[in-house]
Amino acid sequence: MKKKINIYLPLLIALAIIGGIYLGNHLNSQAPRLGLPSLTAPKSNKLSMIIDLISNAYVDSVATGELVEEAIPTILKKLDPHSTYIPARDMQEVNEEMQGNFGGIGVQFTIYNDTVQVVDVISGGPSQKLGIQPGDRIVAVNDSLIAGNGVKNETVMNLLRGEKGTRVNVDIKRKGINDLIAYEITRGDIPIISVDVDYMINDSTGYVKVSRFAEKTYTEFMKAMTNVDALGAQQVIIDLRGNPGGYLMAVVKMVNEFLDEGDLIVYTEGHSQARKTYTATGKASWADKRIFVLIDEYSASASEIFTGALQDNDKGIIVGRRSFGKGLVQEQIPFTDGSALRLTVARYYTPSGRCIQKPYDEGTEEYYHDLMNRAVHGELEEADSIQFSDTLRYETKGGRIVYGGGGIMPDYFVPLDTTGYSDYYSKITQKALVYHFAFDYTDSHRAELEQLKTPQEIVNHLKGENVMDQFISYAATKGVKRSESGLSVSGKIIETQLMAYIARNAIGDEGFYPIIQQIDKTLRKAIELSGENQTLSQLLAVTK
Repeated sequence: MKKKINIYLPLLIALAIIGGIYLGNHLNSQAPRLGLPSLTAPKSNKLSMIIDLISNAYVDSVATGELVEEAIPTILKKLDPHSTYIPARDMQEVNEEMQGNFGGIGVQFTIYNDTVQVVDVISGGPSQKLGIQPGDRIVAVNDSLIAGNGVKNETVMNLLRGEKGTRVNVDIKRKGINDLIAYEITRGDIPIISVDVDYMINDSTGYVKVSRFAEKTYTEFMKAMTNVDALGAQQVIIDLRGNPGGYLMAVVKMVNEFLDEGDLIVYTEGHSQARKTYTATGKASWADKRIFVLIDEYSASASEIFTGALQDNDKGIIVGRRSFGKGLVQEQIPFTDGSALRLTVARYYTPSGRCIQKPYDEGTEEYYHDLMNRAVHGELEEADSIQFSDTLRYETKGGRIVYGGGGIMPDYFVPLDTTGYSDYYSKITQKALVYHFAFDYTDSHRAELEQLKTPQEIVNHLKGENVMDQFISYAATKGVKRSESGLSVSGKIIETQLMAYIARNAIGDEGFYPIIQQIDKTLRKAIELSGENQTLSQLLAVTK
C-alpha cells in the first residue's frame, strides 16, 4: 500500500497543480464579464486596481475621485513633513504667494466686532485711486452683506480678490457720512510685498526686513539696499525672523550680492537627484558692507540658505536663536485637473556641507512639536542647553566650528526675552487689547495723526496725549483691571507696543519698526555689535 502511494503521489500533485492553473485561468476569464479588472495586474498598479475595483464592483455608487483626493495626503504623510498635495482649489493662492502678486482691490483690512474695517490702502492700487480711505467699513460686496454676521477673513478675501480687469461692487460706511458710499472697483494687480521696510537705525546702520522669498523679492531687496546705501549705511541688519522661506532663485541672487566669485552658496542632492551646485558670480554689489542677519526658530528654508551661506563663507554675523531646520527641496508636478504634487526630491546643504534639515524620523506630529520641545528643554533661553554631536561638526571658510543636525545656530545667541511678562500683560495679550485700542484710537484721531510724518513725531504726540493712561482705562472696561505691579514690570512693553501699532496704522511699517526696536532684544544686540569699532573678522573671531 505504501509503495502504491509513493508511485501515485507525484501524479496526484501534478493533477492538483494543473487543476489549480485551469481554475485560476477560468476565474480570470470570467472577470471581464463581472466588470472586474484582470486579477493579474502588476503590483505597481495596485492602487489603480483598487480604485477600479471600487468603481466597477463595489456594492454602492462611490465618488472615487473624492477617495483619491483623501488618499493622496495620507500616502504623503508616510514620506516627509514637506511633501504635500495641493488641490486645484488652492493652486491660485499658492501661485500668487510665489509670484508676488494677486488680483484684488488693494486694501488691507481687519475684522473687529463683526465689521470689516480698512486698515490701509495700497498706494497706487484701485481703491486708492477711487478715494477709499483707512478707517472705512466694508458693509457689502456685490450685494452680499458682510457686516454683523460672523464674517471670516477667508470669505472677505474670496469676495474681494479676482482676476485683473474684473469688477466688484463695494458698499462703504464712512464716519461722518450717513449714507453708504457705493464703489464699482476694477480689480488690478496687487503686489505681495516681501521687503516690509528699510530705514536707517543711526547714521551708519541700515535695517532691512525681509518677510518671504518670492519671485520679486530680489528686486525689492536690491532697492532697499540701495536706499540705505544712499543714506550712508556702512553696515546693514537684515531681519529674517519669522521668514518661512520660498523661492530658491530669489535667495541665490541675493546671497550672490555679498560673496566673492566662486564662493559656494548652496548645493542640493537626493537619492534620484544628482548634486546641483550654486556658486557666486562675483557681482558682490554689497561686499563692502558689514552684514548682520537676525534669525529665530521660525526662520526656515530659503532664510536658512541665506544665513548658512553668509555664515559658512564668514561674510556675516548671525544673531538670534537656532532656525527652524527646513532643508528639503520640493519639486512641483502639475496634474491635468489643476492640482499639483510637491514632492521632496533632494536636501539643501550649506557651503561647509551641513544639512539644514532637522530629523523627521519620529513622524510628522513630533516634527512639528519640535519648537515646543525646544521651549520645554530651555533652548529658547540658554544656548548651552543645545547639544551638538561631534559627528556633525563642520568648519567655515575661515576655520570656525559650526554644527549640522538641523537649522542654523547663530554666532551670537539672544534668548527669548520674558523679563517684561506679567499676569497683567498676559491678560491684555490674550484679549488682543493693544491691537484693538490702537485701531480705535487711530480711527478716532486720524485727522491729527495724518499731520505727523515720522515715528518720533507720533511718539511725542502720543505721550503728550497720555495715551498709556487712556489704554489702562480702556483695558479696565474690557475686564482687565489696573495692576500697579503688572505695570511696573510690563509698562514699557505695553506703551511701546501701543505707540508702534498706532504709528503703523497712521503711516505704515515705516512707523512701526523704528518704534518697536526699543523693546526688541535681538535687534538691540545686533545694533550693539554693529556699533563696536571692529571688523567683521574681529567680531567673528570671538565665536571661533
